[in-house]
Amino acid sequence: MNILVLNGSPRPNGNTAQMIGAFREGAVSSGNKVDVINVCRKKIAGCLACEYCHTKGGGQCVQKDDMQEVYELLRDAEMLVLASPVYYHGLSGQLKCTIDRFYAAAYPEKPAHLSKVAMFLSSGDPDMYDGAMFSYNGDFLGYLKLEDMGVFTHNGYDPGVSEEELLKLKQFGESL
Repeated sequence: MNILVLNGSPRPNGNTAQMIGAFREGAVSSGNKVDVINVCRKKIAGCLACEYCHTKGGGQCVQKDDMQEVYELLRDAEMLVLASPVYYHGLSGQLKCTIDRFYAAAYPEKPAHLSKVAMFLSSGDPDMYDGAMFSYNGDFLGYLKLEDMGVFTHNGYDPGVSEEELLKLKQFGESL
């Protein structure tokens, strides 16, 4: 299976990266192809709402930035993983910008191969996931009708994800 992971954390070795690493290890060991895009390291502008993609653009965004790499991988992705620390009750701004740009590639219908989605979230507070879950449920499960493969969370202020949590993510990857 082709899996696209969008990492919305600016910390290269933070909790979100640890979660992705464990998942990736398990998924690759089971023969899956996993591409991880660190959206915080990319130049991805916000959607302009210009409608070019749905008029003259024929599904192509007018902006030519690093989102082109995401579009390319999204075309063949069968599963999407959204990974983010929780910032101000929701996904990181960098990941939200990337999701907003899905408008060109996922409207009026989702990419042909995309059928599954999962989300990895990290927060200092166990009660801060509602904003991110609203997007996940509405945009990905509701609107795009993707199969829910699960939401995995890590909470706590101490740096580092527990071995137990990492094992769960590795096993999840292996199960695909």
